[in-house]
Amino acid sequence: MTLRLRSLLLVVAALPFGSALAQSAATVEVFKSPSCGCCGKWLEHLRQNGFQVQSHDVNDIPATRKKLGMPDQLGSCHTATIGGYVVEGHVPAADIRRLLKDKPKALGLAVPSMPPGSPGMESATPMPYQTLLVQADGTSKVFVQH
Repeated sequence: MTLRLRSLLLVVAALPFGSALAQSAATVEVFKSPSCGCCGKWLEHLRQNGFQVQSHDVNDIPATRKKLGMPDQLGSCHTATIGGYVVEGHVPAADIRRLLKDKPKALGLAVPSMPPGSPGMESATPMPYQTLLVQADGTSKVFVQH
């Protein structure tokens, strides 16, 4: 086998991994309170799962959430954006990856409040919680049950 043919075969074999690498390197832009410790833990969860993170300390999370279109009743301690979607609260990285892969017509995802056991809110007594798929009109439905 010639060197040229071997190189071509290596490139072709690597093609399926290209989109996975690009997706894992997606940048999450996070807007959080400067004094919130659990937000930092969620950022670390994202980094450990292959996301690039840009963090911005803001003093008014509800105003940022409103500007991005996420309903207040689905609010948490931080709001993020990625790939044209809004991500509210302690959403697991796997749910964000699924959102980016499936590309549903939606505003984004939300894990309202700060449920024990969600990423960044690890607990000895985790509670069941849901990741919601949020529509532009503010309605939502269960995206993943945890």
